[in-house]
Amino acid sequence: MIRVLIAGDHPMMRSGLTQLLDAADGIRVIAVAENGREAIELDAEHLPDVVLMDISMPELDGVQATRRIVDNRPDAHVVILTSFAERVRIFAALDAGAVGYLLKDAEPDEIVRGVMAGALGQAPFSPRAAQALVDRRREPRSEPILTSRERQVLALVGAGLSNKHIARQLDISEKTVKALLTNVFAALGITDRAHAALWAQRKGLAPAAE
Repeated sequence: MIRVLIAGDHPMMRSGLTQLLDAADGIRVIAVAENGREAIELDAEHLPDVVLMDISMPELDGVQATRRIVDNRPDAHVVILTSFAERVRIFAALDAGAVGYLLKDAEPDEIVRGVMAGALGQAPFSPRAAQALVDRRREPRSEPILTSRERQVLALVGAGLSNKHIARQLDISEKTVKALLTNVFAALGITDRAHAALWAQRKGLAPAAE
């Protein structure tokens, strides 16, 4: 049985999702949160298999709540469900540790499949969200586009820190560091830590090795 926590500030959305998921075979909604702060508390209490997280919420938004949940529980599987398809929001959610990104205009079956995929540690994405990721990699540019968190991790790699020490310095999990490094390697077109360190040093993100 896949146990799900739903986080969203609209009562009708929470009710509709609860009915949809409870009607699906092998899925049960075990808790519902009205804001990001409550989502963090309920995640720690219930340890759900999947957190279905809205982005726009009071007190703490979905991105901030996702980051805290993943930092507190590195094996958490957070799937974003939102109306926003802008790349900046998608990358911010992934940067925070979300495993997937679904849109609210998705068909009900797509949402159910997304929850099932998220529970398995897979990466469910709505087509528009997936296209945004593809478009980012295809854009011609002289400099790779990195999020602020990716640049922080890259700078610390350039300074010679291990994943463990980077996690401690940034107050994030090692799992999140590894995920961010995967994004950095893809953006830079490299495959190893040594080249990442050299890139950071050449761009002035970290002191050059003596």
